[in-house]
Amino acid sequence: MQKEDIQWAVLGILILLVIALIIKPIVTGEPVNLGLPERADPVTGEVTLIPTTVPMPITQQATVSTVITTTPTPTPVWNNVVQTLGYVNPATYGENLTEPLPNSTKVSPNQAAIRNSGMTTYATFSGSYSGTTQVMKMAFPYWELWYTVTPIASNLQASASSSKGSYSTAMPTFSIEVIDADDPNRIVRTITPPGGIDPSLWSGGTDPRPWKEKFFEGQRSYYFVVRSHLLSSYSIDIRVPTSDIGKY
Repeated sequence: MQKEDIQWAVLGILILLVIALIIKPIVTGEPVNLGLPERADPVTGEVTLIPTTVPMPITQQATVSTVITTTPTPTPVWNNVVQTLGYVNPATYGENLTEPLPNSTKVSPNQAAIRNSGMTTYATFSGSYSGTTQVMKMAFPYWELWYTVTPIASNLQASASSSKGSYSTAMPTFSIEVIDADDPNRIVRTITPPGGIDPSLWSGGTDPRPWKEKFFEGQRSYYFVVRSHLLSSYSIDIRVPTSDIGKY
């Protein structure tokens, strides 16, 4: 296509636009159509173009949340006062013991101090009969239970006769159930003297008392269910590491 042909084509297009946008509206009396919305005045009939508005985007303001932190109240450390646990009605914990309840017996400092150089007495209780103790809050993460029993004198004689060949059914028994006071359905441990209670085997320096049980759990509350049969007395000593005192 020649250059002149292109020029004539462009000129033709311009003439068509002039006719459509200027001459035709003048002849017909219609407004120029620019593709914009129109609004006619109901009185004069005059047509007004309505400008198109572009909505501005809505911006959301970020919400800043404020976190309030509180400082926990520190747990007071043990005051080094040894607790003496008394006994309560077994029905308090849903227990049913056939033996009468013992009276709460305070042990003297000499009796309570079956001490190891590395352990300190935290709580004690003692008695003769079966019973259920008050709740003890153990502040330390590790503790030990030391216990000793003394069979009644008549049973000692029966045990001695048994060792000489006669038969006797009067054998003393003893057990301690350690119960989680926060979850009474959880028996932490049932403790019985290893090998049973046979004083005839404890001669010649082989007396195993006091027996010791180690607990690698703590900082909870516990109570104890004692079952005693044919015993003159028993004594329990709860001990904690001396090096831990002041930490908990």
